[in-house]
Parts: sequence; C-alpha cells; structure tokens
Amino acid sequence: MNRIPEPDQTPEGPAYEGRLLDRVDEEVVDQGVAFDIRTLVSRRAVLSLLGIGAGTLALAACATGAASSSGGSTASSTTTSTPSPSSGSTATVAGEIPDETAGPYPGDGSNGVDVLEQSGIVRSDIRSSLDNGTTAAGVPMALSLTILDMQNGNAPFIDVAVYVWHCDAEGGYSMYSEGIENETYLRGVQVAGSDGTVSFTSIFPACYSGRWPHIHFEVYPNVESITDATNAIATSQVALPQDVCDTVYALAEYSGSSQNLSQVTLDSDNVFGDDGGALQLATVTGDTTSGYVVSLTVGVDTSTTPSVSEAPSGGQGGGPGGTPPGQ
Repeated sequence: MNRIPEPDQTPEGPAYEGRLLDRVDEEVVDQGVAFDIRTLVSRRAVLSLLGIGAGTLALAACATGAASSSGGSTASSTTTSTPSPSSGSTATVAGEIPDETAGPYPGDGSNGVDVLEQSGIVRSDIRSSLDNGTTAAGVPMALSLTILDMQNGNAPFIDVAVYVWHCDAEGGYSMYSEGIENETYLRGVQVAGSDGTVSFTSIFPACYSGRWPHIHFEVYPNVESITDATNAIATSQVALPQDVCDTVYALAEYSGSSQNLSQVTLDSDNVFGDDGGALQLATVTGDTTSGYVVSLTVGVDTSTTPSVSEAPSGGQGGGPGGTPPGQ
C-alpha cells in the first residue's frame, strides 16, 4: 500500500509541496482534481528545468524490462515486477486511429460514474484503486502509447492527456461490474512528454464474452480538459495479438478467457472487424513471468470531428462492449 502524504504546516495554513490545500480538513489525496493538476504542472516545470521529460520519469518508475519474445512460457504464477516500455517517438503513422465506442463502462462521466474528477487519477501505475484500495491481480503489463499530431507533420503530440481503462483478469470493469462497483483500479491518466509517449503500469486484461481482448483510451487536448468527456479529441481501443493472449489465458487466474477467445476473431469482433484492427493491433514482447510490454503508435488528426462522443446507454449490459462476467 502507498503511504498517504502528510501536509506541511505553513503560516498560511496546511500545504503540500508549497501549494495550500483547497480542503483543509481533508487528506492530501482527497484535495480534488484541480489540486492534482496544479501539482502535476508544478512537477513538470521542475523536470523541464532539469532536462527530464515526463515520459522519462514514468519509465523510471517501471521495474525491470522483459527481454524474451512474445511466445513466453506459461508460468503458473506471476510476480509483482513490471516490464518497462521503450522510449522514443515514431515519426511515421499509417493513418488516423479509428474512432471507436467508449463502451458501456467508460467511467468518464458519459455513462454514470466519473473517475476523471477524482483526486489521484493522474497516475502511471493503475493496478490499485484510488485511496489505497484493492490491487488488481494478473500478468504484469507495461502499456506505452505514442501519440502523433497528424496536423503537425506527425510530430509528437506534446502535453495531450491520455485516459486508459480496461477489464481485470476476470473480465470485470471497476466502477460497473458486480462486486467491484466501488473499486477504481485499471483506470488512469498520463500526460505526454516531449516524445508524445504515455506509459502505464497495469495487468494484462482478460477476454470476456463477445469481444476481442482490448484496452480503451481517450485522448484529451490537455490535462485540464479531462473532466468533460466531450473534450476528447480521439476515442479508440488497442487490440492485443492472439499468440500472446493464448499464452496468458492458459493461466488459472484467467479462467474462462481461452473459451471466450475461441468464440471471436479480430475480423468478427464488432469493434475491430471493419479492418481487422489494422491500425490498432499492438506490438507486444515479453512473457508471463516478467510481464509484457504493449506498444502502439496512435495518429490523431485534429482536423476531423470525432464520431464517438459518448458511451451506449445503460452501463450494465454488453452492447458494443461485450458482456463481462457477472453482468
């Protein structure tokens, strides 16, 4: 569990890292998203003076990298270490990332609950719920998304905020699925540094009935705009390769995923089926013991109007999102 930071006592009142607390009767972690944004901006200013990018800081937080190929061994248990994604931007992109549904479980305020207004959501390690809650178990995964600005010659899209969310090893979505409605794990936001890359420490998601294994994400112009889902300039999904999924889903903790995977293909999936996930299929390396590095280059064209702005209604059915266990 992470230690809850203690405020400093100043003549003006309680403060954290020189910033007065907005809610003097609450802990630092409960100050709200506005306080988090001020803290993030302040830290990035310091890092820029030191010549250290936000992407570098996120990578340094990851544990040892995975060196073996994607067809790794099917270990019976996993470690808590996580692989580390490689840094650097990609100067070319095949096309604009397709607009996709946010699904019934976005947690961005477009379909009920809203995690993006909660303190602490700007984080790289998304395995635990906010406020030191439950930690999701599963094969370690380091996710790296490199966002390119297609209107600026495919330059790294600096300072965009990327919100990522996905299901756990049992196929459930925090904030929505039965028994984990009060959890917020496997959801988080990162801000792209000078290389346009955001990095997350997470676990490999399950395959639930009706959907190909995937990871959701939304791209926002900046971190200040994340509290309104209609501000997103891109909403899409990352598809995971079948050979890696077959290996991971052989593990006992992913019970049921192999059977679900056998009933769907990239071409038949109701999200990736248009083109077999041509621009959304991630590059994956690693194994089940040291974990996997999942990488994708995402082209964002701000001259086009996003066609997906909100999730399907309901939030408890499968819809375009499939049907996670317990629904």
